[in-house]
Amino acid sequence: MNIVLLSGGSGKRLWPLSNDVRSKQFIKIFKNEKGDYESMVQRVYRQIKTVDADATVTIATSKTQVSAIHNQLGEDVGVSVEPCRRDTFPAIALATAYLHDIQGIGMDEPVVVCPVDPYVKDDYFEALKALGEQAAKGEANLCLMGIEPTYPSEKYGYILPATKEQISVVDTFREKPEEETARAYIAQGALWNGGVFAYRLKYVLDKAHELIDFTDYADLFDKYETLTKISFDYAVVEKEPNIQVMRFAGEWKDLGTWNTLTEAMDEPTIGASVLNDTCNHVNVINELNVPIVCMGLKDVIVSASPEGILVSDREQSSYIKPIVDQIQQQIMFAEKSWGSFRVIDVDEASLTIKVTLNSGHSMNYHSHQRRDEIWNVISGEGTVTVDGMEQAVKAGDVVTMQAGCRHTIFAVTELKLIEVQLGEEISVHDKQKFELDA
Repeated sequence: MNIVLLSGGSGKRLWPLSNDVRSKQFIKIFKNEKGDYESMVQRVYRQIKTVDADATVTIATSKTQVSAIHNQLGEDVGVSVEPCRRDTFPAIALATAYLHDIQGIGMDEPVVVCPVDPYVKDDYFEALKALGEQAAKGEANLCLMGIEPTYPSEKYGYILPATKEQISVVDTFREKPEEETARAYIAQGALWNGGVFAYRLKYVLDKAHELIDFTDYADLFDKYETLTKISFDYAVVEKEPNIQVMRFAGEWKDLGTWNTLTEAMDEPTIGASVLNDTCNHVNVINELNVPIVCMGLKDVIVSASPEGILVSDREQSSYIKPIVDQIQQQIMFAEKSWGSFRVIDVDEASLTIKVTLNSGHSMNYHSHQRRDEIWNVISGEGTVTVDGMEQAVKAGDVVTMQAGCRHTIFAVTELKLIEVQLGEEISVHDKQKFELDA
């Protein structure tokens, strides 16, 4: 199975756990079979590999998410990087060219595209595999998955199949409706459009060449910023006369709001928290190292992270995005390909950060022109390189870097350190990368 997972968006509806670089799919709130917490992207990737261990998985995403993807899934997963946001048709076109030119996937091979963040069971991925097999037959140019609706939703588009069979030709599509109109669609046998497409690789690659002037993946990547923003639905699906839809009646949830996300939690609280016995229907997710105590609350969601604290009525939590859009704040937590960092303190001429490097990883070899840095190692072992000079470090060691010097650190074991940045103009843009001689 060749599967492309669409990973986009900033997830502001799940503030303060999500931000511009940490979308909802990277928040670890689900428990796996071992009892460890995992994110949506980790859960989906694990489920795909459970159903098809040989599946080729490629994630189509922005460059701001690449580090988090590699941090959570490792280096083996394929990543098709969008240089900028251009909606789903350019993203799928680029990912399809990536599969052909970089991954070596053949023109007649089936490809399945789906969102990275559905809350589903393994039967969903069994259905995706069957959808890919259906696309491989070539009976239709596109095969879609239609979700059997459980209520008259206003959030989804609808697919009207021509018959009630498991696999049917598509009669027509309907835009997101009002509730009463949705009821009428469901009465006619309509299915939710879950944003899942399957096709033979050649079909979408040909469509891409029809609509975009490019030669290969590298050329398309270079021209990406000039492409028109358009969805795959508008560019391809609504213009294609030969489409089939496959029904899916299993569990399927879109966890796009606090209300729906907390419904999928295995337990009412995550992190340090206490709910007394007068609380009812309360969920707490706490990423801070201080306890949260809730008393006498009903239908409330509490979430705390380095980005901020949310205390909201459950129903009102769905309206958070316009409020968060008004908040101007630097990123306080982020996952990188080498580990993660968390901002501890922000002052006028200093920034204090707790850095965690995963074993066997290192930062880029880099320098800063307008700030000094101090590393205080608090646990683990590693090696530091400063202007080409290498030395071993362990807990208790302190390393000082003056502005302009080149430096990096390698983690022999998991390494934790406190980084203090000192300067009048501390900025994420004040960084120059270099090659480190072996």
